[in-house]
Amino acid sequence: MSTSAMNLQSTVTCPECQHEATETMPTNACQFFYDCKGCGTVLRPKEGDCCIYCSYGTEVCPPMQDGGGGCCG
Repeated sequence: MSTSAMNLQSTVTCPECQHEATETMPTNACQFFYDCKGCGTVLRPKEGDCCIYCSYGTEVCPPMQDGGGGCCG
């Protein structure tokens, strides 16, 4: 799948305060940490997930969308 066919926008929801923020996902790197814009909690991927988008986003990361097994796989 080409990058242009991927959805690069994902809405991240903080599990602590439920704040939502729509972010553009990087296509060339994993995002292991994310500072919640609502409460300041630092989000990290859940066990078994490759990045914060796979754990807390409405869209999984581009490598997962492409069937590549995750950012770090």
